Amino acid sequence: MAASTITRDVFGTLPDGREVERVVLRGEGGFEARIISYGAVLQALIAPDANGGYDDVVVGHDAFAGYLAERKFLGATVGRYANRIAKGQFSLQGETVQLAVNNGPNALHGGLEGFDRKLWEIADIDEGAEPAVTLTYVSPHGEENYPGRLDVRLTYRITGPTELSLLMEARTDRPTIVNLTNHSFFNLEGATSGTSILDHHLMVAAEQFLPIDATAIPLPEPPRSVAGTPFDFRKPRPVGERIHEGDPQLRNGRGYDHTYCLGRDGKLALAARLEAPRSGRIMELLTDQPGLQVYSGNYLDGTMSGKGGKLIRQSDAMCLEPHIWPDAPNRPDFPSPRLDPGGVYRHHTVYRFSVRSP
Repeated sequence: MAASTITRDVFGTLPDGREVERVVLRGEGGFEARIISYGAVLQALIAPDANGGYDDVVVGHDAFAGYLAERKFLGATVGRYANRIAKGQFSLQGETVQLAVNNGPNALHGGLEGFDRKLWEIADIDEGAEPAVTLTYVSPHGEENYPGRLDVRLTYRITGPTELSLLMEARTDRPTIVNLTNHSFFNLEGATSGTSILDHHLMVAAEQFLPIDATAIPLPEPPRSVAGTPFDFRKPRPVGERIHEGDPQLRNGRGYDHTYCLGRDGKLALAARLEAPRSGRIMELLTDQPGLQVYSGNYLDGTMSGKGGKLIRQSDAMCLEPHIWPDAPNRPDFPSPRLDPGGVYRHHTVYRFSVRSP
């Protein structure tokens, strides 16, 4: 009998007694995606290396207690608004909305208790040729002071032998803003390898990026060309090759923590390619979102233990977060995050793995 493409079990329990479930989706060979219902977190992603082995490439925790104890967004689904909103404030329908300020003077990743801290419902499991799990969350009107009820539906699906697709949709009953992303921290040498991502080779398919101020809010200027700057990844090069240069933007971000302007026009296309030099793993990220946040793990400070009991330090992992641009509710010149009744917010991202040819 063929092995099941999906398994489902209990990963942990919340303090109020509700169970946190884990669903494992299986592709070809040892390729696996493990998703937990708390935060709709991608808890593990097992991908092949060039030597025929498999290893987990997302940083996180082996047990649920780690996710509950510290809010570090490891593998989490982030919302209602991924990234930052200046001063936690924006105007909608002629009214000023004030959000919680939880990142210096700004609002970050949905507020004090964002979607990453919610228990999602497992709404559907598909054990077909492309195994999938669908999770849902209903955010009530006024949650974290965001207007409108938001009904969110998220599907993780194995769409190729070593390919994971993430499709997110949201609907509202009154005008609101929405900007969702997955916040996985990747190390393609392996989550417990203890190696830095600074020697990973990165390509980003973008001609421009958003310069930021010291609080990581985009400056009041148009997107800036990457040409001639440490932000030019149009051709693959090591993440750490220019990260220590004295560029004011690297100082403001403590490294890379910037949005690249993709200009997707709602079409799925290649946004980034990441390759690990030793394992030979390659990850291509395709998305239909207008921006890609490249974050080099600058605030990982070694105070948190991850998988295998290893401390998670600066540059142990990096994020590639597709989403609408930060502070877009306050910038009419940016892609709009507004969602109205009758409309559908959509976000499609694909993580496609391969290995370097001999």
